Order: sequence, then structure tokens, then C-alpha cells
Amino acid sequence: MATCIRRREFIFSLGGGMAVIPLVARAQQPSMPIIGLLGATKAQGYAAQLAAFRQGLSEAGLVEGRDVTIEYRWADDQYDRLPALAADLVNRRVAVIATIGGNPASLAATAATTTIPVVFHGSLDPVQTGLVARLNRPGGNATGVVTLNLDTGRKRLEILHEVVPAATTLGLLLNPTNKIVTEVQSRDLQTAAIALGLKLRVLNASAERDFEDVFALLKRMQIGGLVIGTDGFFVSQSETLAALTVRYAIPAIFQYRAFAAAGGLMSYGGSVTASYRLSGAYVGRILKGAKPADLPVQQSTKVELIVNLKTAKALGLTVPMSLLARADEVIE
Repeated sequence: MATCIRRREFIFSLGGGMAVIPLVARAQQPSMPIIGLLGATKAQGYAAQLAAFRQGLSEAGLVEGRDVTIEYRWADDQYDRLPALAADLVNRRVAVIATIGGNPASLAATAATTTIPVVFHGSLDPVQTGLVARLNRPGGNATGVVTLNLDTGRKRLEILHEVVPAATTLGLLLNPTNKIVTEVQSRDLQTAAIALGLKLRVLNASAERDFEDVFALLKRMQIGGLVIGTDGFFVSQSETLAALTVRYAIPAIFQYRAFAAAGGLMSYGGSVTASYRLSGAYVGRILKGAKPADLPVQQSTKVELIVNLKTAKALGLTVPMSLLARADEVIE
């Protein structure tokens, strides 16, 4: 691209005479492209995801602050704020919108624009939810990455049952404001519980203030363990949830490593590094000229099982050796 220039003249005196020297000044360079990042929750709890996203961008040769600017919009766990935040990014005329924190952000972004490219990140089938027309050739302005975190919900229930085989009733924590995901998880895990000969008690939380009541109810009802459902709000509260499971002595399993690292018993789900790196790479490709319509929706297939053996011992649990052998990481 040719660089535009503008001419200025500088006049100065030399030996009593006047000289006119033309100066050439560079015009202001075009501003960096702006990525709008729409988050359903809070930035807390998403450091690993953001690092992986930036890694994907760097694979396309793009570095935040040097080649691109990222404008962050966080809904702070209030999903009803997402449409307005998405509209704000559209009005800002960002070059591309990337979503973080699950399906509520993805649906808000694709509803806000049919022209600005959208790279979504979620756990539901994007064709069934209307994000794209087809997986292999999306055909519109959106494409993205789908994780296995919703599909692995049944497996989390099975793994927890392996660790607490004597428990006849387990709990499932869901966020009722994430309606589509909640309906799918409740149906699938109820079916899985029946197959295992278990009773499953569903508990709801949509704000941090709800957690104490939930865990107090778990203890009163003598529920033997807890599966924490797939939800961006719960991801942002991983450390808080882990601390509560320790304080109330509740064996629990969640989707991401951050939960187990903070003291939760186990995590099993899609790799944060793998899925968000793919999102960042797709954003980079779009900024380099690729069309979302031509980029097939990707599925991150890498899953990780993390077991916190220290927490297991504190809870008086013996983790089967067969399960430890399958673990990607054991925290001691």
C-alpha cells in the first residue's frame, strides 16, 4: 500500500537571506484492526482461555498491541446484558467479534450483526442453535469452535460415581439463565443417572450469592457428590466453587483444570488451551482475509482428566488406580 505524504515548508534565515526548505512529513498511519471480544461472564477465571486465544492470534503473526487492538466487553455473569454489549461492538465497527464464556455470548453476537465476522466458542451444536447453516461451509458471517464440554457431562457423572460408588444420590448444579444448555444437560444427565441406578438432584445457581444455600442444601440432603454443569458463570467462579466443595466436604467434578487446581476433587472436559487457541487462530485468518463462510466449524477433541489426590485424601476417598492411570494430571 502506498504511503500518503503531505508537504510542509520551513523558512529560516541564513546570512541575512531567506531560504525555503521543503519538509516531507508522513501522514498518520492507519489504525490497527480492532477485535471485539464479547465475554458472557467476568475476566476472572479466564486467564488461561485468554492466553490460549492470544497464542492462536500469534500463530497468524498477530500480537495484541502491536498488530491488533482488542476491545473487551464483559457481561459480568448477567447474560441479559449481552445484546447491548454486542450492539456496542457493532457500533464501534470492530473488524471481527470473538466470543468467550459459552453459548449466550455466541448467540448475542450473531444476533447483533450479519456483516461483521463472528468467531464463536461454545458447547452446543451450532446448527441446532442457529449459529450456522452447515458445519463444513457455514455460509454466513459466523464460524467458530465447539468443545466437548457438554458432551462430556455424562462422563463426568460416571467418573464421580467411580470415586463415590456408595452414594445413591448425586447433585447437578445448573445455571437456569443459560436455558438451552441447562435443558440439554438436565435431560442427558438424568438419563445417565438412571442407567447407573442413581438419583440425580438438580440445584440451581445464577449468582454468587446462591452458592452458600446450594451447598448447605447438599449437606442437609446428604447428597454424596456434585457434578457442576457446563456454564461460563461457573467457570468464572471456579476458585469459589472449589473452596466451597472443600469447606462443605463435597466430592465434586467440573469441566476445567482451574477447578481441580484450586482444590476441587476432579475436572474432566475439553482442553482450554486447544479450543481457545483454535478461536484465536480463526480470528487471525479472518483478519488476514479469510471468509467466515468458507471456514468450517472446528471441534476441539482434546479432553483432560485432572485428579486432586490431596483433596481426595482430605475427604477420606480412595481414588481407584484404574482412574488414576487414565488421568492426564494428578495433583498431590
